[in-house]
Amino acid sequence: MTKITLAPSIKEIYPDFKIGYAIYHNIVVEKSPQMVRGRFQFYQETMMMDLEQTDLKSFPPVTEWRSIFKKFGTDPARYRPSSESLLRRLKKGSSIPLVHSAVDINNLLSLQYKIPIGIYDLDQIKGDIMVDSGNDLSSYEGLNGREMSFDHKIHSLDQKGAFGSPIVDSKRTAVTENTTNAIQLFYLQPSLSLSECKKLVTASAEMFHQIHGGNVENGVSS
Repeated sequence: MTKITLAPSIKEIYPDFKIGYAIYHNIVVEKSPQMVRGRFQFYQETMMMDLEQTDLKSFPPVTEWRSIFKKFGTDPARYRPSSESLLRRLKKGSSIPLVHSAVDINNLLSLQYKIPIGIYDLDQIKGDIMVDSGNDLSSYEGLNGREMSFDHKIHSLDQKGAFGSPIVDSKRTAVTENTTNAIQLFYLQPSLSLSECKKLVTASAEMFHQIHGGNVENGVSS
């Protein structure tokens, strides 16, 4: 099993920092079934209506993750947590496009819990995973096509280097409809208890597993 650890630099700045993970083997990624598409559409429409009258700062996970970014030296007004970016898109009245079942479920879970969640092709990851605070040598091409530097930013890396973050993930480890093994990383709120974190990750993994089949194991690194 792939080992997921937190670098000392993370624990020094945030002793309660936690990363949830779910590892999937022998899954089938395809166009989202109608049930998922319908649920995703309904949730987006509901959130759009709620956000018309709601400030994003009223959501504890959003404000907590903004404060985490600041503590690591990341300007949350310039580099937003991916979950906040999704919420801001809905607040502007723009829907989130469907991609395929893995990304769609991942986005739905991120909206539901309002935390960044990354989904990666496990076969494109070499060795164990560490979550660290980067320097000016840490970078990759993001899914948005831009080169992303991780100086003073939280990111995940394997033996090849950085591949994911709570801001934007890399093209190198992107999940496609050819993916058969994957891993989700949950950037949990440090304020949540370990039992609350395990409950969130387990519920999310079960939902993903129901859609994609295969085998799943999950846990929380702290």
